[in-house]
Amino acid sequence: MIGYVTIGTNDFERALQFYDELLSTIEVERLWKTDSMAAWGPSRQETALCLTTPFDGNPASVGNGVMIALKVGTREQVHALHARAIELGGTDEGAPGERGEHGFYGGYFRDLDGNKLNAYLPG
Repeated sequence: MIGYVTIGTNDFERALQFYDELLSTIEVERLWKTDSMAAWGPSRQETALCLTTPFDGNPASVGNGVMIALKVGTREQVHALHARAIELGGTDEGAPGERGEHGFYGGYFRDLDGNKLNAYLPG
């Protein structure tokens, strides 16, 4: 149902480097890039994560209650993505671990612009 999600940045080049390096941890590459927008994902036919500078020219800001969840295949990938985000200058929002009673396993972090993400393995 979801084709792509978009998050904003105030420093496009810095954010490109962050996401290129972060997502390479799980072997996801950039699909395309324009002067103000880029996308990462397994292919153009699958859900993508997009990054952009705001179209209206105002500063990008994070959404209160908004989070992007990156589904991975192993607990090791959850740990690797979480750790890499922190190494790249992101901030910790919850160390990797089990959440709830259904086998959900996730680690939470914020990118350089304060956008909240998590790496998770569904239960």
